[in-house]
Amino acid sequence: MLRELRIRNFAIIDELTLRFEQGLFVLTGETGAGKSIIVDAIELLLGGRGDSSIIRSGEETASVEGEFSLDEASAAEVRALLEPEGLWEGGASLTLGREVRREGKNIVRVNGRAVNLAILREAGQLLVDVHGQSEHLSLLRTREHLRLLDRFAGLEDRRKEFSLRVEVLRAVREELDQIRTGERDAVRRADMLNYQIAEIEAARIVPGEEAALLEERTRLANAEQLATLADQAVEALDSEEEDSRPASDSLGQAARTLSQLAKIDPAMRGSGENAQAVLDQAAELAREIRAYREAIEFNPKRLEQVEERAELLRTLKRKYGDTLEAVQAHAAAARKELDGITHADERRTELEAREQDLLSELGRMGGELSTLRGKAAEELAIGIEAELAELRMAGAKFSVDRRQEENPEGAIVGDKRVAFDSTGLDRIEFLVAPNPGEGLKPLAKVASGGETSRLMLALKSVLAQADRTPTLIFDEIDQGIGGRVGMVVGRKLWQLTPRHQVFCVTHLPQLAAYGDRHLKVEKSIQGKRTQTGVKLLHARERVAELASMLGTLSETTRESAEEILQLVGRDKQAASARTPG
Repeated sequence: MLRELRIRNFAIIDELTLRFEQGLFVLTGETGAGKSIIVDAIELLLGGRGDSSIIRSGEETASVEGEFSLDEASAAEVRALLEPEGLWEGGASLTLGREVRREGKNIVRVNGRAVNLAILREAGQLLVDVHGQSEHLSLLRTREHLRLLDRFAGLEDRRKEFSLRVEVLRAVREELDQIRTGERDAVRRADMLNYQIAEIEAARIVPGEEAALLEERTRLANAEQLATLADQAVEALDSEEEDSRPASDSLGQAARTLSQLAKIDPAMRGSGENAQAVLDQAAELAREIRAYREAIEFNPKRLEQVEERAELLRTLKRKYGDTLEAVQAHAAAARKELDGITHADERRTELEAREQDLLSELGRMGGELSTLRGKAAEELAIGIEAELAELRMAGAKFSVDRRQEENPEGAIVGDKRVAFDSTGLDRIEFLVAPNPGEGLKPLAKVASGGETSRLMLALKSVLAQADRTPTLIFDEIDQGIGGRVGMVVGRKLWQLTPRHQVFCVTHLPQLAAYGDRHLKVEKSIQGKRTQTGVKLLHARERVAELASMLGTLSETTRESAEEILQLVGRDKQAASARTPG
């Protein structure tokens, strides 16, 4: 609900801060005092049209800001709207703001962050309905009618189940479309996949062979140089040529010398042993190099084979992946796709049967929903017409138009195919005939004004449990009615307050007496400037205001005002006693 409203430089309002709570707030005041200006400011806050003409004379900007508290249901709806936009801050409050500048630029804020007007408007529609000369009427939005009817009938869970089956059907149809699209080039695609699989399989890729091939290629390409270097190493270590002195001879001589030295000085025994170990290692190294030399192969044919194999692997990587592992993964994916193409006919037949089963199921579920909606629509019409009769619209008629449209792709209902969406098979629209003898017309086309407001009040009274809009504002609802009906309207507005916060702008004292809080809107002249102020009336002030609304302020009108308040007090007390809990 609306907790605080701050208005600055709006029309004849200089600066105004109003704080609210749960209950029925009535706004009264002389014609031209600014009651409708406050409603206009709220409409601006909710995303209504705003231009520089609303800015107070002599000022450059006008602003309206509202702070709302959210109950659990409202918080869930607001979160669903704002969270995808990164605007949800959690908690149980929400702030909306609108600033209009004389140069024409509008600044729109949600929770202090700039947003586009559409986001503000959607958030406002979740929180407030303004009835009267306003376009912020949820009941005039045809798409809301089915949702309201389902809430009234308690059918939301059934509708959700229907929506889930629609999602399943949508997935089936998407897969069918993919298969049918793929069938047009399936043969060509299968040929290409078969070629790719055969090419990769023919290569018989061995894990790790790429590195082994590189090593082998290096040895084969450099065989002559490797042999020369190996021969030089062997000659240096252990040459058998008579005119050479290899390292093994020098090491042998050093080992023998150190052995003799150790016999004289035992402290050198370790050095002798080390020398012998080095000699043994040199001999082992020479044997290893001779073996390596003997293994060196001068084989141009094998080199050619290795290079061909390496090139084949490089070609496969260029075509199918950066690594041999990726090439093999491509082959696996190709086999899977080929298998899908091969069995596409079977899958298509299976999915087509599944589609028909789901369409039959949706037809059954949708038919049950439609039957229950029909019964609820009759109950709703009876309730609303009874409410309208109490509001001096006894001849008014209300009906719920339920239509179903045939569609060759639709749900199967008997021998028909019926169009559907996630809500069911029905197209729902509220129809009214405000005056006797008039034909029923769509609610969205009924003229605005007090008559429409009373119709809205009747609808709200019956749909109170179904409608989740927290704050309701009624402007000019008393147009064309007298005091007796005004008390009926006041009682009905007050009866909405357990589930809604309600505001009403009125000229009828009988209606105003039902307010839990009475706000008087009045103009004053300050510094040669006209401005609007709002005052919360206490007991005596309220009697005086109601008396003034009855006529010239006098002892008689005061007594009448007190009598009205006493009558309303007894009515409220009796109603509260009848309400459980």
